[in-house]
Amino acid sequence: MSFMRWIYLSPHLDDAVLSAGGLIYEQTKSGIPVEIWTFMAGTPSDTEISQFAQLLHEQWGFASAEETVASRREEDKTAASIVGATTVHFDFLDCIYRRDENGEWPYHEISLPPHKMDMDLPRQIADMILPRLEPDDELVCQLSVGSHVDHVLVRQAAELLNGPLTYDVDIPYLFYKPEELEPKSAGMKEELYAVSETGLKAWKEAVLAYRSQLPVLGDAMSTIEKAQESIQSYWAEQKGIRLWRTG
Repeated sequence: MSFMRWIYLSPHLDDAVLSAGGLIYEQTKSGIPVEIWTFMAGTPSDTEISQFAQLLHEQWGFASAEETVASRREEDKTAASIVGATTVHFDFLDCIYRRDENGEWPYHEISLPPHKMDMDLPRQIADMILPRLEPDDELVCQLSVGSHVDHVLVRQAAELLNGPLTYDVDIPYLFYKPEELEPKSAGMKEELYAVSETGLKAWKEAVLAYRSQLPVLGDAMSTIEKAQESIQSYWAEQKGIRLWRTG
């Protein structure tokens, strides 16, 4: 029996597994091929970076953008392998590395509205996605709860495809800005997908593969213990993962 391919559209090198790792595990164990396509996984060509990026590098434990991206790609491959998914990494730059036409870095925090320089970025991402799709692919896009600018831009890109879309909710941002869930999913139908205790265990293990990122994921995820407790508590609410669809 053949199954459609599920493709998780991940802005960064951790978003899909953080948000839906347990479901991805259940899908792959049942024979469904799952791919995680991460878009903001490129290395800036300029060695000069913003003070904001330098601060994050220090918190992540990396000395350069090149080391950061290479290490995070490896973390992502490890996490994906734990839940049975394959990874595809694209070369768009994370917002912390993007510069405007004047050479300035407009993003000194992550939840700013998209800068005018990024006006065409959703179309560029959509143009990267479209030729790689098969007719039966199921696309899963983040709702952009938390309003991280890169999550917003990838959602805009996915919606430019004008095809059926499924949405998952952004973890850990849901923990900090739960009030955004309702407006971000307005008019959509919610469906719960069960995740077993085995799936939960794999999910928690996969989250810990993103070791460099835990210190900057907020109080709910800042240590190994807190990350496991938060995923456990989130799963325990309904023993599954919610997805949303339009129509």
